[in-house]
Amino acid sequence: MLPAPRARRWPGLGVALRSLVFLALVLTTLVLAAPFTVLLVLPRSCCLAVVRRLVRFWLWALKVLTGLSYEVRGRENLPTTPCLIASKHQSAFETIALQVILDDPAFVLKRELTLIPVAGWAMWRLNHIRIDRAAGAAALMNLMRDARKRLDEGRSVVIFPEGTRRTPLAPPDYKPGLIALYRSLKAPCVPVALNSGVFWPRRSLWRYPGRIVVEVLPPIAPGLNAKAFETRLQDAIESRSAELARAATTPSAQD
Repeated sequence: MLPAPRARRWPGLGVALRSLVFLALVLTTLVLAAPFTVLLVLPRSCCLAVVRRLVRFWLWALKVLTGLSYEVRGRENLPTTPCLIASKHQSAFETIALQVILDDPAFVLKRELTLIPVAGWAMWRLNHIRIDRAAGAAALMNLMRDARKRLDEGRSVVIFPEGTRRTPLAPPDYKPGLIALYRSLKAPCVPVALNSGVFWPRRSLWRYPGRIVVEVLPPIAPGLNAKAFETRLQDAIESRSAELARAATTPSAQD
């Protein structure tokens, strides 16, 4: 029932046109925003307010132009205090949507992303956690130090355990950085499952109509040993993400 392998095929004229119009809109807003990057010198709260409004506009446009909406389940599982959030990563959707689903989160991301004009500069101004992979072992130490700072500032830390986008139902490939964060932060870790890759395939221009589900799962308390934590987290995210993917309507059927 999973449609992701078909993403590279011609999706049909309707889906293709709507997807390209949405992409053009996103690129146009970024180009138009370029002169306003001088406003990055303003307090971070001002930049955050602008980014959140822009993200909401993109999500609205995504629904109107491509027929792709989303819903969030399990919000009651989010702790009232800052925590570590480990999210499945299948598309660019969650890097956008989690900025408004969550309250001012700090994302763990590659340093190179902050060098992208306009969007990357905004990421830098919002004090997300940048990883310099060229730093070797020091990168992990910097990650734990910066994550602790963000937690102390009252911001939850969002990390994608696999480090990159994965197609739905692909074998998991969790990286060690998450375990290091869990052990050093001593904060609850909240798993997040989703099925965005069914409708917004990685390395594809097409956005298929439907409804993405983002599901916040019960938190994992701090204090588990590394193996127990990794097993529990991976089982929670992978099993639920697979269920959501299988339950999704195929994009080809929605065109």
